[in-house]
Amino acid sequence: MASSRGSSASPPGVGLKTDTTWAEAPYPVLVVDRHGRLVRANDAARPILPGAASGVRLHEQVPAWLADAHQQIVETAPPSTVTRALRGNIGDRFFEAHPTVGADGDVMWWLVDDTDRRLAETALSDVRRRSEVLSAVSSTLLSTLNVPRCMEVAAAMAAEHLAEAAVLVAPPQGRRCPLTFARQGAPVVQTTRQVDVAGVPGLAEALQGFPPVPARWINPADIPDWVLPEGFAGPIGSVIVAPLPGHGVPAGALILLRSSTEQAFTEGEEVFARLFAARAGAALSAARLYTEQATITATLMQDLLPPALHRVHGVEYAGSYRASRDHERVGGDFYDVHPGTGPSQETLVVLGDVAGKGLDAAVMTGKIRNTLHALLPLAENHEHVLNLLNGALLTSRHARFATLVLASVRRRADRVRLRLTSAGHMPPLIVRNDGAVEEAATKGTLVGALPAVAARTVETELAPGETCLLYTDGITEARGGPLVDELFGEERLKRALAECVRMPAEAVVERVQMIAAQWLSGGRHDDMAVVAISAPKAGAPTVADGQGGGRPGRSRSSE
Repeated sequence: MASSRGSSASPPGVGLKTDTTWAEAPYPVLVVDRHGRLVRANDAARPILPGAASGVRLHEQVPAWLADAHQQIVETAPPSTVTRALRGNIGDRFFEAHPTVGADGDVMWWLVDDTDRRLAETALSDVRRRSEVLSAVSSTLLSTLNVPRCMEVAAAMAAEHLAEAAVLVAPPQGRRCPLTFARQGAPVVQTTRQVDVAGVPGLAEALQGFPPVPARWINPADIPDWVLPEGFAGPIGSVIVAPLPGHGVPAGALILLRSSTEQAFTEGEEVFARLFAARAGAALSAARLYTEQATITATLMQDLLPPALHRVHGVEYAGSYRASRDHERVGGDFYDVHPGTGPSQETLVVLGDVAGKGLDAAVMTGKIRNTLHALLPLAENHEHVLNLLNGALLTSRHARFATLVLASVRRRADRVRLRLTSAGHMPPLIVRNDGAVEEAATKGTLVGALPAVAARTVETELAPGETCLLYTDGITEARGGPLVDELFGEERLKRALAECVRMPAEAVVERVQMIAAQWLSGGRHDDMAVVAISAPKAGAPTVADGQGGGRPGRSRSSE
């Protein structure tokens, strides 16, 4: 250790007894002989050592740390100065002791009051520690948007850094409150109970977002037993109840507990607890807001997701949708199947493509799907339905257009009759049993772009084992292949369909999507939607027919 301030020997020729300038020093100074007797003490020493008089024993006036240091110095031959800083308490003050050894062996002890500096350092250390805790609280709590997990972490960190135990009380749900109990060294426990929040002073107010009740106003004896975590070493000695402020709505309240054997909460700790609660409340509020928004989004998303298709009135249907971005679930392509009220009624199949991508296009698809659902009673006339839809889109605030293909499907004996109408969309492709792939001779204008829609409807039939495929341009305009930027094209699609002769509808859909995905090789693409309509092969066993077999995981309904 470096020598302490003022520890050098006296100047040559100046003895401790003849040099009296120390008597006027602003620091307490003691002159002690080699036998441990006090020779003199200056005026600054008398307030801290009122009994310091000439001839008294040093160890009777000062703490052991200083008396032992003096003894260590004088026992060396020759007497020498200690080389490490000497620090300790004298009364309620903290001092640094700096010795100066005289030629006659007397030791002059300069006592420098270091209390204020030490308190400042302690306060600065506490501020730094609390800042680190608050930073850790924010980063840790905001890293999760799961409300129960956020409550668990908040209670655990409160018990670790603020108290022996913590109880996080969430806003009541009816008559019950979600509670999270945390205790140092024990697992966090979460439960929901019916409790009397009015039994805890300040808790009802905290749950309503009112300012906290000062800890000194709370009598620990008034705390009910339900607040105590299991294993808490009571009785309670000190309590803090702090509100958890949220974004306009209180996020709950935090109860901090210390046993009677621990130090009571100080005013500074109470302020720190409120800062902690503010960070925890903000995180909980953000997690709850995210949960609510996610729930709303999931609810609204249900009507935008493509439906699961199955066998209806003796006709097989299968569909597949792939958004342009892997992280999206909906987009501008869509399809629907609206079953007829009975086997003699037509089932309406709709497949469409709205201009654009992402959520905005998905909202437009939702509007189109809902409008078409309302127009089902008029589905016998495809052109009329398309014109009514066109009028609805032209009066919408969305400046988007769409292409559509409609298919009215009805089974007659072992064959399936189709009425097909395209409105600016690629015509459906029909896979015959001999391997031929026909393009339906239907065409029409866009929906939502012109004052009226002109469309041509064609009729055709599917023999058992034949399939009609509806698809969007995301399939044919998929870019990839050996040159990376080459379009998949209609001819490749037709060749792929020629290999799907007499395949079930689901197998055809999977085959088309697989080939398109392989062509992309991970490149960018538009939304892809495919719907297959198949006439079941004669005698083909299906779950719907009650004969077993069929593809697992696909729900089917009987005629």
